[in-house]
Amino acid sequence: MKIICIGQNYPKHNAEMKSETPPEPVFFMKPDTACILNGKPFFYPDFSRDIQHEVEIVLKISKNGKHIDPDFADSYYDEIGIGIDFTARDLQSECKKKGLPWEKAKAFDGSAPLGTFLSKTRFSDIQNINFHLEINGQTVQKGNTKDMLFSFNRIIAHVSQFVTLRKGDLIFTGTPEGVGPVKTSDHLQAFIENQALLRFNVK
Repeated sequence: MKIICIGQNYPKHNAEMKSETPPEPVFFMKPDTACILNGKPFFYPDFSRDIQHEVEIVLKISKNGKHIDPDFADSYYDEIGIGIDFTARDLQSECKKKGLPWEKAKAFDGSAPLGTFLSKTRFSDIQNINFHLEINGQTVQKGNTKDMLFSFNRIIAHVSQFVTLRKGDLIFTGTPEGVGPVKTSDHLQAFIENQALLRFNVK
């Protein structure tokens, strides 16, 4: 299982990060050791002082595929979930300044908490799904898939031109605006519509 993450997929997030709008999906990867299953705590790493949350809709790939046509990409996932792409923002900034890769800021152990998945048949319109993140009961991020620059199908088709998708792979599809820091003792809950599908504590 591999974790593929899409960056810069929401215009308002790009604005808050002072990032340019990409002409095609931007992606990077995390190892399977980044994944934390629902309810397990996230342990704040000692190598960073600025771990930030990025809530994202997650697709679970249901069959193997490569060079997938966008018109058929929706047949390559059956379930939709929610997760957090944790980012060591201080490390990322240092790497960017030096022109270095920044996997260590994104792919560290525990950087991808993952919630419960739902059948995509539960959604009448895949491109109109509300989701949000609460920290200690306060909403800190809100998004809707209609605001994505690149649809689920476009993402799957694009990634599969470069990387073979296999059953069980996860695609984090990008975060809306409102990213920010977490601290020890925080309690995070992530929702699709009004259903809490991910809950965990920061320790």
